[in-house]
Amino acid sequence: MAFYPYLFFGGNCREAFTRYQEIFGGDLTLITVADMPAEEQMPEASPDAIMHAALTTEDDQLLMGSDDATTGGFAPVHGMQVNVSVSGVDEARRVFAALAEEGEVRAPLEPTSFAAAFGMCTDRFGTPWLLTTDEGPDDT
Repeated sequence: MAFYPYLFFGGNCREAFTRYQEIFGGDLTLITVADMPAEEQMPEASPDAIMHAALTTEDDQLLMGSDDATTGGFAPVHGMQVNVSVSGVDEARRVFAALAEEGEVRAPLEPTSFAAAFGMCTDRFGTPWLLTTDEGPDDT
C-alpha cells in the first residue's frame, strides 16, 4: 500500500509542478484538458488547464496534482502538509530554501530532538511543506 499526495491548484498547476521538478528532479507528466478525449473534457475548463500532473522522482516517489477545474472555488490547502524527507542537512537546506522562496516560513529549518534538520513552510503556490532529514540528531 502507498499513499501519494494529490494537490489542487487555482490555475497554476503547470507552474507549480515545473518548479517542483526543478527542486526534486524526476520525470514530469502534464495532461491538459485539451489532451483529453472530447467526451471527457469539461466544457467549463480552459483547454490549457492541467487535468493531471505526475512527478515521479528517481527513488519512485510520486507527487500528483491538477488545476481545480471542477469546483470553481479553489482555496489553499488546510489541515495537512506534504512531508518530504531528504538525505543530509545540506540537501535539506537546499530544498527548504527553494520551497520557501517567495512563500512563508512557518518553522525555520533547525536541528530537533528527532531529526538533524526539520522545518515547515508554505510555498508560493499555497502548498504547505514539512521537511525533515532521514538522519536523526546524532547521525550527523
